Amino acid sequence: MNFEERDFFRDEFTEEELRELLGDTPPFDIFSWRSPSARTLKLDREKVSADELIRLMIEQPRLIRRPLIYTGDRLFAGTDKEAMAEAFPGYNL
Repeated sequence: MNFEERDFFRDEFTEEELRELLGDTPPFDIFSWRSPSARTLKLDREKVSADELIRLMIEQPRLIRRPLIYTGDRLFAGTDKEAMAEAFPGYNL
């Protein structure tokens, strides 16, 4: 399996790159809601906009769930082993 690794703390996403990576995935799905950094922001999930979440993730990459795995047509965030096992059958994650 070929892959490209990116340390987005050192090589930060531009807004355009993050939007392209997200595709149809809502920014809410890759935002690290439980991180200490996110908790200090005291965001209201019902009121915060997708654009605001993208802006915050660009400014503070630690607000992006890790790892991010992009397969070309699907984006995985965090450690959802069940979803990744479905995407990569036979691969021991």
